[in-house]
Amino acid sequence: MLETKHISPVPELRAFAPVTLEEMDSVKLMNRIDSKYLTDEATLLPVLRDAARAGYRALVTEGSMIAAYDTMYFDTPARNMFLDHHNRRLTRQKVRTRIYLNSGISFLEIKRKNNHGRTKKKRIQIPQQEFKAFAADLEASEFLKAKSNYTATELTPSLETIFKRITLVNPAMTERLTIDSCLCFNNPRNGSESSLRNGVIIELKQDGHADSEMKRIFLKYRIKPIKVSKYCMGITLTDKDIKSNRFKIKIRKIEKQINNKLI
Repeated sequence: MLETKHISPVPELRAFAPVTLEEMDSVKLMNRIDSKYLTDEATLLPVLRDAARAGYRALVTEGSMIAAYDTMYFDTPARNMFLDHHNRRLTRQKVRTRIYLNSGISFLEIKRKNNHGRTKKKRIQIPQQEFKAFAADLEASEFLKAKSNYTATELTPSLETIFKRITLVNPAMTERLTIDSCLCFNNPRNGSESSLRNGVIIELKQDGHADSEMKRIFLKYRIKPIKVSKYCMGITLTDKDIKSNRFKIKIRKIEKQINNKLI
């Protein structure tokens, strides 16, 4: 896999007032509407400068405004959850484990999307050593059975995603913004790897379609909404044999936006 030279946003982040995890509790938005946007690392820098001037604050964890994430998606051997998304099934779900590398805290998470476009996320803390295999954990297995359509024995690791995240919150504490960069994908089923190069995925999380200063900033820099799933994109980039024609078309559009070839 070709190495990508990344642009650091650290100088821009110095302009942000910090917000703590405790303060962020009121903006968890576990039942929310997500709007995703795509840009590149160079365009992100003026976006961050404008966001700081607009009063947005940046989450600080373990002394840093940039958090490292390691996520493992689980799926059936036939990748039913991936295919549900590819085949445009409105009600669908994803099962994943996640390690917040700054703190070492790990969770099993279940995301469900209903036919009204709302996303609900449920999670339970698990030991870090269960990141790739949680089936032997009775509490985690029972949680999965109760909150999803699957059991732990039906699922195996399907895709690992590693990325860096900046989290912003607006002055009114009514919306949260996650900015993911340096995205790398590892397919544990075939050993294939890929990345999003200098692409940045921004996700605006709100309890509804409320007005947002960040949307005006996006408009200023011609950053457009895009419907994209890290899981589906990663599988498409690392598994040449799976049915993924619809996502390949989307990846071509992403390549044009970030001016970088992915496949």
